[in-house]
Amino acid sequence: MAAAWNKLCLFCRLLSATKLLLPEIILKMNRMKKICCWVLSCYTSLAMAQPVQYTVANAHSHNDYENTIPFLTAYYAGFGSIEADVYAYKDSLLVSHEKIQPNGVHRSFDSLYLRLLNQMVVAHNGHPYADTTRKLQLLIDIKNDSLVTISRVMAAISRYPNLVNNRQVHFVLTGARPPKTEYSKYPAFIHFDGNVGETYPDDAWPKIDMLSADFHRFSEWNGKSNILAPDIAKLKPLVEDAHKHGKPIRFWATPDVVNAWYQLMKLGIDYLNTDHIHDLAAFLNNLPANSYTNPAAPYTAYQPSFASDGAEKKAKNVILLIGDGTGLAQLYSGYTANGGQLNIFNIRNMGLSKTSSHDNYITDSAPGSTSIASGVKTNNRFVGVDHTGRALTLLPVYFNRLKKTTGLVTCGDVTDATPADFYAHRALRDSSAAIFNDLAAAPVQLLMGSGNKSFTPALAARLRNSAFNIDSVVAHVPDTTTGKWLIMERQAELSMLNHRGPWLQEAFDKTLNILKRNKAGFFMMTEGAQIDHGGHANNLPYVATEVMDFDQVVGRALQFADADGETLVIVTADHETGGLSLLGGDFGKGYVTGNFSTNDHTGIPVPVFAYGPGSQLFRGVYENTELFHKILDATGAAAR
Repeated sequence: MAAAWNKLCLFCRLLSATKLLLPEIILKMNRMKKICCWVLSCYTSLAMAQPVQYTVANAHSHNDYENTIPFLTAYYAGFGSIEADVYAYKDSLLVSHEKIQPNGVHRSFDSLYLRLLNQMVVAHNGHPYADTTRKLQLLIDIKNDSLVTISRVMAAISRYPNLVNNRQVHFVLTGARPPKTEYSKYPAFIHFDGNVGETYPDDAWPKIDMLSADFHRFSEWNGKSNILAPDIAKLKPLVEDAHKHGKPIRFWATPDVVNAWYQLMKLGIDYLNTDHIHDLAAFLNNLPANSYTNPAAPYTAYQPSFASDGAEKKAKNVILLIGDGTGLAQLYSGYTANGGQLNIFNIRNMGLSKTSSHDNYITDSAPGSTSIASGVKTNNRFVGVDHTGRALTLLPVYFNRLKKTTGLVTCGDVTDATPADFYAHRALRDSSAAIFNDLAAAPVQLLMGSGNKSFTPALAARLRNSAFNIDSVVAHVPDTTTGKWLIMERQAELSMLNHRGPWLQEAFDKTLNILKRNKAGFFMMTEGAQIDHGGHANNLPYVATEVMDFDQVVGRALQFADADGETLVIVTADHETGGLSLLGGDFGKGYVTGNFSTNDHTGIPVPVFAYGPGSQLFRGVYENTELFHKILDATGAAAR
């Protein structure tokens, strides 16, 4: 394109500097006009042929007229291409897949398509969609007597001046087309569907809007797993050749399911052919939230020494890491995005935790973490109390009896369910002011996360009277402190996608450096709170980035455990959120894609990983309450 443009500019300069005869000027201008039209056509088509991101503009409504509501169903779904089979019958132009019978149901091409399309263009001031950058392609499959039918099609379109020569509305003829040597003779508003793999005269290419073929000519793939390698070897050159000519490509009779759409996009097919308008529209609209490619270089996962792993001795320290809402799919999304490595997956001892609450098959975070902190199942929304509302004895109390200190870190609200489950006793997880009050009497030395509007001057005074220092910056806490600290930093409430940065890692490091000074040992709980947020939002980029951040905290814990030799590290979750399933990925590109079944929690058991002295106790499948007892068994503070 650049070369042709340069030739045009050079010609213009020569024209102004020379005395060419008028006939010569006209001849050269006509030649340059053809070059420029070809260049513009290739540039425009190429932009469509190789989209950066698939959207509903890449969706083609196959046999659209068979829908209960033709045209409008696909149009309101935002499709970029809509197909109508057209027959010339008597004096009419009708749409149908089969040959029109005299007593059949007749449906007018004008009333079902052209009239409605014209209304949309008028409503949007000359554009087919409210988004003025969008184009709409109407693929018209000529079913009989090409010359007669095409002439009627052109006449019908010509009755709508808003549609004729509208650059954003393309009428593309397929089926019974005229000879390709005749394409250039048709008016500007008529375009053609080319055949994949076929050669065309130079003057025909500007009239071809896309290339199509029957998928079964090249593959019998049923849409499951991957397209077979021999079929890829046949299909890929066809796609590349179409793109080389600057044309989008479409195959009809392709499998019409989610996995097939993924595989066809991977192959570079520009238009996804479908008979399931709503399903494909939902798939494409959700694609940005369901897919993630890591733009950063992978971090290197720590390789544990296993020197103290499974040692038959009591652990002095416990580091409990809770990925809120984190199931195996969430972990594997981070593993894939990080190029096929995760600190968590370097832990050998693992089990499964069943997460149901006392009153519900599906738990929420409040009873989920209360079970871990107390060994008792409770009702949904209950924090640190049993199902009757009675206060439970929590892990920090047991460790305080052994003179061990406790630190709690979260990249979320410090009064949210998971951290609150280790220091508060309330029958309503949203009782933030009351939960702050409970902190005053809890044996917790450090609590770090974000704050909330319930934190009043009166609460601040109460906590200061209970020896708490209150600050809004983690770095302000001295590593040598022996005092109690409440840190509520705004940075903690941001997501990784919204530039939280390494806040969780830094808060973990600060807390660890303070707690490890206690000779009797410590208990530390760190929560990856926002993995759960990503699951509720059905946003895979949110999930994957939060998992990778959480996993780097796990790597720090493993390194400390190896250096210390007396620390038990446990990595688990309170429940799974989103019902995430992974449908594709590429370790080399850090790319992962999937689908969510719900925007809430599920009953899927969650993994438990354990490293260090006593880690072998965490193998098997058990209720989440067993985590509490296993932690106390591993440290010699059993409560049975």
